Amino acid sequence: MIPAPFDYHRPSDMQGVLALLQEHGDEARVIAGGHSLIPMMKLRMADVPHLIDLQAIDSLKGISISGTRVTLGAMVTQHDIISHAGLAQIAPILRETSLQIADPQVRYMGTVGGNVANGDPGNDMPGLMQCLDATLHLIGPDGTRDVPAREYYEAAYVTARADDEVLTAISFDAVGGGYAYEKQKRKIGDYATAAAAVTIQASGGKVAQASIAMTNLSDTPVWSEAAGAALIGSDCGADAVKAAVAAMLEDIEPTEDNRGPVAFKRHVAGVILTRAITRAWSRA
Repeated sequence: MIPAPFDYHRPSDMQGVLALLQEHGDEARVIAGGHSLIPMMKLRMADVPHLIDLQAIDSLKGISISGTRVTLGAMVTQHDIISHAGLAQIAPILRETSLQIADPQVRYMGTVGGNVANGDPGNDMPGLMQCLDATLHLIGPDGTRDVPAREYYEAAYVTARADDEVLTAISFDAVGGGYAYEKQKRKIGDYATAAAAVTIQASGGKVAQASIAMTNLSDTPVWSEAAGAALIGSDCGADAVKAAVAAMLEDIEPTEDNRGPVAFKRHVAGVILTRAITRAWSRA
């Protein structure tokens, strides 16, 4: 289909973006890579009289690593993440996740900011950022503010970001240790039926810290604190993994859709999390 008519804006700095958002209010939306918004516009599910393109703003495109602190500009693409040697060393779970998003054509244009910002429960990066305890950096007419990824998502497509705010960057501390991102999907390019992001730090042959987040199993990504806690102090044996899976299943609320009924999704979630924990522990 063809989208409704709209005015296209391509500002060169954030001041220009914010000015346009204030001028046009609810009639304006920003676009990063476009893989979420453009299809909705074509299907007439989103009416955007004023489209504000962020592609010309170079300050949103950088990747920086300072000690263990990693900062990703909102316009960093999935391909940028995959090809960055420094990220592969300090936070390899980012690359592992990006390689499972859609296909190479999409990854060349799809941005981490677009994937994180809009609150789509099927996107891969929101759950990962919750797993990593990342911070989302926003800017609006009243200045900048930081929101923890674990507090950002409120419902499907509903987030803590105000309409006149823009996500500029995402940062987190790379914790090291074992990691895994496991994803089950129907075909290449599809959203996950279920996906799990897991990080584990070991000490003395036992789990010292663990973080677990699930994707597309509720109307928001789910960081399951109880699932991570179930692993701490264990040697990640079968009983501990089963306890973590049981805790995770208490936290998710899948709904039936074309990816399957609720019982199937809960089964897949348990299988995927078991695989992710097992692989993360082998790397820890």
